[in-house]
Amino acid sequence: MSNSNNDGSGAIQNEPLAASGISPLAHTEPAPFRIVLMSFLAAGVGLLAGLVAYILYKLIGLFTNLFFFHEATTSFRSVGGHHLGLWVILVPVAGGLIVGLMAKYGSSKIKGHGIPEAMEAVLVNRSRIEPKVALLKPISAAIAIGTGGPFGAEGPIIQTGGALGSLVGQFLHTTAVERKVLLACGAAAGMSATFNTPIAGVILAIELLLFEFKSRSFIPLVIASTIATAVHMQLLGPGPMFQVGHVDFAIPRALPFYLVLGPICGLAAIVLSKALYWVEDLFEKLPVDELWWPAIGALGLGIIGFFVPRVFGVGYDTIGAILNGELAWKVLLVVMIAKFAALVISLGSGTSGGLLAPTFMWSAAMGGLFAMIGNHIFPNAHLSPGAFALVAMGAVFGAASRATFSFIIFAFEITRDYNSVLPLMLVAVIADGIAMLFMPRSSIMTEKLARRGLRVHQDRLELKWENSLSELRGTIPR
Repeated sequence: MSNSNNDGSGAIQNEPLAASGISPLAHTEPAPFRIVLMSFLAAGVGLLAGLVAYILYKLIGLFTNLFFFHEATTSFRSVGGHHLGLWVILVPVAGGLIVGLMAKYGSSKIKGHGIPEAMEAVLVNRSRIEPKVALLKPISAAIAIGTGGPFGAEGPIIQTGGALGSLVGQFLHTTAVERKVLLACGAAAGMSATFNTPIAGVILAIELLLFEFKSRSFIPLVIASTIATAVHMQLLGPGPMFQVGHVDFAIPRALPFYLVLGPICGLAAIVLSKALYWVEDLFEKLPVDELWWPAIGALGLGIIGFFVPRVFGVGYDTIGAILNGELAWKVLLVVMIAKFAALVISLGSGTSGGLLAPTFMWSAAMGGLFAMIGNHIFPNAHLSPGAFALVAMGAVFGAASRATFSFIIFAFEITRDYNSVLPLMLVAVIADGIAMLFMPRSSIMTEKLARRGLRVHQDRLELKWENSLSELRGTIPR
């Protein structure tokens, strides 16, 4: 009997066993999972991740004010009100140079949006993450975003929270399975603390990091996510990140329009993934040291941002305006194109920043624009741009990441409107089906790992895990 699986690509699929802490050649029972200890540790990880999320939020505000307004304050403000003129083009370049230096001489793990690196730690490194990543990732992300990077803080804080969980597990000499759960607890806590979405944080960790749904992991995840959300509520307020007014989802009247939006969102997810890695390939061909790549990408960002200032920074205010239907169709069109271009150019250059918030912005603009076009063609449709913006926002990222359930829940949590559930479910699963049809072997999260020789099939990993354990049980003496 062979203890390794090969998917035909030459990549050996022993990661599930390695990540579980069980050697394929071992003939002993695996160490028991200490659920009580993990639950207490999860509470501590949730508290730490919540505090780190708050610190990162304030750091972004500090760097934004220093670079764009020359003020030493941590309050969040829109970059659009700057008075730098043409000099604004060079602000992102300065940030890109700093991040390039940190990546070259600190750790290359800070590059990108963070979630693929957390997945790699689970599947390959027995859930071990270096301590310096927990320090350098949030600082590099704060610098990149604070100098105008069109990113969100959620990807970096997910990786940082995961690193904190991993470090706690390493310090206390836990098993690989326990470390994996603590890493996922940190990631879930980071997501929850950033957006005040505890349920989505738990589901995201299950879909992208754990690949299992068991009580031994679910209980600590819920504890960590709850504590992190409580920290967010105490430090940043009890409301959601986006304040959304009453939205008319027009069910069942608008169902035919949602059926059309689904394939559009699926195709948009595919275009995002293909464009991002195409830009990465272009940077790989540049005849200059990779230290300079983030600065080169930032120059492109600066030029776009000079003409469309809304692309700078996290853009939570713009996302809120889109969800509340406050922007005209011309503005939505410009935001959709400019934010997409700024995102793929910047992130493709290898800088540090989250993928979630910028994708939310341009996909929400796409959804709102779709509703406006529908109203123009069918005057009696009375479609709500805010409703279609919200649905598109959840569907595009869910399809791109293969974490559809997470972002159905996420979009519901940020509105807390039960009427959003039906259109979210319908559009998200259609978009996911389209993405799976045209990108069956990878997602925007796993493509980077595939390029490193690691094949991850999110839809089949649970099956491989169970099959591997079934084979192993046959070798364990009874």
